[in-house]
Amino acid sequence: MVKLIALYKTPENLEQFDDHYFGHHTEITKKIPGLRKMEVTKIVGSPMGKSDYHILCEMYYDDHDALKAAMKSDEGKASGKDLMSFAAELVTLMIGEEINE
Repeated sequence: MVKLIALYKTPENLEQFDDHYFGHHTEITKKIPGLRKMEVTKIVGSPMGKSDYHILCEMYYDDHDALKAAMKSDEGKASGKDLMSFAAELVTLMIGEEINE
């Protein structure tokens, strides 16, 4: 499987971010065609104490072609547009491949 991974830095206004992320953004993202699973992790710290990060989201697709098709879909474009509207300065996006399938 292939994952699109979104790592979000801690926003200045946690409540406003969480309201938008969980109340709007994830609902758009869940509708993307080809999305097999979405896991959201709240970052609560690091081995050194406090973390600069707030949320990690992993979105699973069958393969790279499925991910590419998903990002080109209307739902994928809507999710990307929404992401840039509220978290452009906070998010780092990565693509990974599971190696223990």
